[in-house]
Amino acid sequence: MSVSPAVYSQSGAMIKLFKVKERQREIAESANGRAPVKKQTAGELRLHKDISELNLPKSCSILFPNGKDDLMNFEVVIRPDEGYYLGGTFNFSFQVNSIYPHEAPKVKCKTKVYHPNIDLEGNVCLNILREDWKPVLNINTIIYGLYHLFTQPNHEDPLNHEAAAVLRDNPKLFESNARDSMCLQCGKVAGELTDPGTEVKT
Repeated sequence: MSVSPAVYSQSGAMIKLFKVKERQREIAESANGRAPVKKQTAGELRLHKDISELNLPKSCSILFPNGKDDLMNFEVVIRPDEGYYLGGTFNFSFQVNSIYPHEAPKVKCKTKVYHPNIDLEGNVCLNILREDWKPVLNINTIIYGLYHLFTQPNHEDPLNHEAAAVLRDNPKLFESNARDSMCLQCGKVAGELTDPGTEVKT
C-alpha cells in the first residue's frame, strides 16, 4: 500500500495535528468495538515526545515515508543555507531502537557527498551518535548536529581522510570538490572514479 509521506518541519500546528489525529483514531476504534490500540513501548513514547517538541531551522525537515504508524523509521532532509554545501540537499535515514533513548538512533546519509565526516557508504562521524550519546539528548539535538556538519565540517575527526586532508590544506580546493560532488546526480563523488572522461580534482 502506498502511503503519502507525512512531513513535519518547524510548524507546531502540524505537530499538534499529528497528536489530534492519533487521539481521534483511538476514540473511533473504541466506538467501533475494535481491539485496543497496541501499547507503545517506552522508546516509542519518548520518540513521540521528541517529535512533538521539534524546533528545527527552516533548512531542515522531517518526514515519515511509512506514515504515522511507524515513527521509529523516518528521514531528515537538510538543505544548508551557508557554507561549502550551500544549495545542496542531503537525506538521512533514522532507525530508532525500542530501547531509545538509552541507545542512539542509527543514522545514515542516503546522499553521496564529498565530506570529511561522512564516508561513501553513508556512515556519519558525529560524536553524539557514538561515545558522547546520553539519554538526555534527543532527535532535535541530532538534527542540529547533522546540520552543523555541513556548515562547519571537521577535518580533525574524519571518515573520509582524503577530504579531510584537502579541507585542512587547501580550503578553496575543498570547496570546489564539494561543489562538484553536489553536481553529480549519478556515479561516485570526488575522490573516487566517476563516469569515464570526468575529471576529478585532487
